[in-house]
Amino acid sequence: MDARSKLSTLWIFATLNYLYCDVVTLMDPNLLKQFMAGDIGSVHISQVFLLGAGVLVEIPMVMVLLARILSRRPNRWANIAAGMTMTAVQLLSLVVKTPTLYYAFFGVIEIACTSVIVWYAWKWRRDERARSAQTESHRGASVVG
Repeated sequence: MDARSKLSTLWIFATLNYLYCDVVTLMDPNLLKQFMAGDIGSVHISQVFLLGAGVLVEIPMVMVLLARILSRRPNRWANIAAGMTMTAVQLLSLVVKTPTLYYAFFGVIEIACTSVIVWYAWKWRRDERARSAQTESHRGASVVG
């Protein structure tokens, strides 16, 4: 599997974990009451908060696409930046307050996944680009031949 496919697949995995953690959170009766009241602890659920949450959730979803279509260099840096951002956000969410067991479970998986994305993008070097070009030329030759 080439680097683009691996990175895109990792972003799909991360996105599904983020989304399912949010679904499970809505099943938590204590948090559901707070959501319904419009306040979660000291955070007021406003339009600005929801916009920020939407932007944050969009990052891994857009990376599914960008990991497949960007050329190697911007792809590497986009994956490193997005992966570091999502890792930092998740780490902060786990250390700011004591998380529930399910949130810690998903959080550890999400941190591991985005850390692997950063590591994999960081080590994606030009030698793989050469191997990828060679593979593409062999594919083209086998289709023609």
